[in-house]
Amino acid sequence: MAFDITKAAQTDDIAYTLNYKTVSKRLISFVENSQFFLVETLICEIANLILTEFNVPWVRIVLNKKGAIRGASDVGIIIERGEK
Repeated sequence: MAFDITKAAQTDDIAYTLNYKTVSKRLISFVENSQFFLVETLICEIANLILTEFNVPWVRIVLNKKGAIRGASDVGIIIERGEK
């Protein structure tokens, strides 16, 4: 996630940072309550949530689906949204 940390670094004040715990809790709740058929839909909705609810200008998300394909150790999707 992109986030301007300038003021946090200058003031050494946590109030000016992105609270990763809050983001994490929100995403867990969102995923637990979602009923999407496709991981493609889920990952796009996660990106939209982060961009809008947390005022983040850019996000890169990696979503893995281990065990989805026999013989593969892992499959997944990587997306980037917002402005760099």
